[in-house]
Amino acid sequence: MISVRFDRVLASTALGLVLTLGSHAGMAQQPDEKIEATVPLPDTSLPAPLTAQDVAPKPGQAAPVEAVKTETAAPAVTADSAVSDRLRELIASKQFERSVSRKADREGVDSFYKARNYAPLWLTAGAANERAKSAIAYLAQADAVGLDPRDYPTPDFKSAITSDAQAEAELKLTAAALTFARQAQIGRVHFSRVSSDIQFELNAPEPAAVLAKLADAGDTGKTLDSYNPPQAEFKALRAKLAELRKTGGVIAKPEEESKPAPVLVGEGKILRPGLKDQRVIALRKRLNIAGDKNNELYDDAVRDAVKAFQTAADLHADGNLGPNTVKALNGEKKVAAKGPSADPIDTVVVNMERWRWLPRDIGNPHVIVNIPDYRLTLYNNDKVFWTTKIVVGKANLPTPLISAEMKFITVNPTWNVPPSIIENEYLPALQQDPQALERIGLKIEQDADGNVRIFQPPGAGNALGRIRFNFPNKFLVYQHDTPDKHLFAREERAFSHGCMRVQNPLTYGEKLLSLVLPNERYTEAKLQSMFGGSEININFPKNIWVHLTYQTAFVDEDGKLQFRKDVYGRDARMIAILKGSERKVAEIPVERAPNTSSKPVRMPVGMYGGGGGYSGSNFFDFLFGGGGSPTAQPQYRPRPPRNVNGRVSQR
Repeated sequence: MISVRFDRVLASTALGLVLTLGSHAGMAQQPDEKIEATVPLPDTSLPAPLTAQDVAPKPGQAAPVEAVKTETAAPAVTADSAVSDRLRELIASKQFERSVSRKADREGVDSFYKARNYAPLWLTAGAANERAKSAIAYLAQADAVGLDPRDYPTPDFKSAITSDAQAEAELKLTAAALTFARQAQIGRVHFSRVSSDIQFELNAPEPAAVLAKLADAGDTGKTLDSYNPPQAEFKALRAKLAELRKTGGVIAKPEEESKPAPVLVGEGKILRPGLKDQRVIALRKRLNIAGDKNNELYDDAVRDAVKAFQTAADLHADGNLGPNTVKALNGEKKVAAKGPSADPIDTVVVNMERWRWLPRDIGNPHVIVNIPDYRLTLYNNDKVFWTTKIVVGKANLPTPLISAEMKFITVNPTWNVPPSIIENEYLPALQQDPQALERIGLKIEQDADGNVRIFQPPGAGNALGRIRFNFPNKFLVYQHDTPDKHLFAREERAFSHGCMRVQNPLTYGEKLLSLVLPNERYTEAKLQSMFGGSEININFPKNIWVHLTYQTAFVDEDGKLQFRKDVYGRDARMIAILKGSERKVAEIPVERAPNTSSKPVRMPVGMYGGGGGYSGSNFFDFLFGGGGSPTAQPQYRPRPPRNVNGRVSQR
């Protein structure tokens, strides 16, 4: 339409010029005013304003793109330029610290926006763009991944009509996105606030890299979601969390079957292995011992079951049925059904939180120890390769939470007693009974610096059994065999000093070595053939990651949500942090007293003869202040441990 009108003007002007020239040639004698009167003037009136109908293209005709672009682009450039100018000023001002509280985030924000000449990320033409809308929608539903939407406040871009308000809204959403990415990756609660026996390497995402990733993303919400743990276990808990919220946290449970009253065991003489008695039948039924329940023989299976019960009941675990054991059997309280110690939603949330402490790449293959489930699982290619029962640390001597690399296996291990046990248990025991070490097969040495070493030589009765699995860590814990097999009959198995006792250690060794040394063809029989009096180390060419976790809520292989007892109180502590005043500073680590469990125990130099040995009451009288002069005695010295290649190895 514009082109048509312009053509008409040109045509009218050209016609006028032709007529003027012709008239001038034929009427040279006419007066000037007559000539002027004959010259037609062009139409200089402005055309009517364009309407939508004028702009709309006709069928087959392209739209006047350039004209439309000119009219719509100019305001956008002006609006975004004004926000950019204000962003530059805001980032350089003291107000920036209030808008973005963390120093690392401020540095990343400054770097990111400076690189793009302070062009806004979330605004286009003065309004929230699709990137902003996607981010705001995702952050509003952060509770779906176990986080709290209140921690990620987002702006109302519609109410931000000035460049100052728009710049502040821009930074507010930027800060929220950075906070979410960080907390999704490493958690809201720093592990140091929970306990001193937790240690992980937390790697927060770099702020400028987060913003660059969001700027390039096609789906901002999906990109933010990618900062959550990628493990299948986390995703399974996420799905169960959604189900729990739909039911208000109510867990569907099948109707409990009516159970008969427990069988009572009659009183009488002390029963020991080898005896026959009618009460053994009741005992077999009471403890649900496998095999013939009507067998009157007090055999090894009965002894082991009684010993396990005595251990759990804090009785002297001799495996004999005495009066105290009978009373405990008949008066034992029913074991509470498995279930969350707190609100199931809270329990799932804190378990999801602990998954954020683990590395994003947990290794292939890798080992997961679930402490509250008393279970160790070896994974290969993200699938269960093998699993077994374990015994873990007591409530007052908990197994720590760590990630470490298993580097070698030791056959015929020497048990070097941890300094904490030497100081807290053995030295006080020796003060009361100087022969205590000798009776349990332990040896004591002192080096030239005064450091005391208590150890148990390799052998069938060694506390570590016949094989140990080593993943060096600051807490000096490892996985190992045990002579106390009866403990695996218990449902709850928190009996150790922190290490993990493995029910089937030779099978575990075979499975591990089949993955790292497949050509060596290690089998249980081959490992057993290596039993002897000297340590033998089998080094791994490729380390295997071991993750000691605390999963009181997890989804089993059948897709069912399982709960376990909060044996160490980790859930209770984390829930208290997230729901209390500490919540605002939960991310900030706290100083903990240094771990002294590995600090050597020292005595005055010379008490142990500079490497000689002392034993008997005279030595311990001298050691604990009783006076007297110790008498030197020869001391057991184990042969240096060797690798399978024959070289001497370091302990």
